[in-house]
Amino acid sequence: MRKLLRTIFLVDLIQGLWVTFRNQHPKNIYTEQYPAQRPRIAERFRGAPRLNINPETGETLCIACDLCALACPENLIVVSSERNKQTRRKELTTFTYDTSRCMFCGLCEDACPVDALELTQDFELASYTREGAIWDRQMLEEGPKPTWYRY
Repeated sequence: MRKLLRTIFLVDLIQGLWVTFRNQHPKNIYTEQYPAQRPRIAERFRGAPRLNINPETGETLCIACDLCALACPENLIVVSSERNKQTRRKELTTFTYDTSRCMFCGLCEDACPVDALELTQDFELASYTREGAIWDRQMLEEGPKPTWYRY
């Protein structure tokens, strides 16, 4: 009989609504004014990838070892290199990174022995199309250009 009365008078619904209304006081509401104010990013946040360059020489730190591509579970990194005949060292020719398939796990960053690949704190990667989602070496070295909105 008690269960029937609770069902008829919607006691569970009223209790749930009471919890909602109790927590809707303006002091409990927190809204970020996103385009005008940038949110604080956690220190360990992993966002857009970047290929680091040597500030003294201006060359990329990547040694084309292909460990990042091997560590990537999504197989979205493609590294191409060719051997320099004078120095007998591998030189990076192409480096592509598909950001549309990346799950930002950081395994590629951890696998890099020279810290050439880094996941930055840039988080604005959304776009309306898939064009531009595959980043080449130049884009990775420059990094994404965040959009600053003005009113």
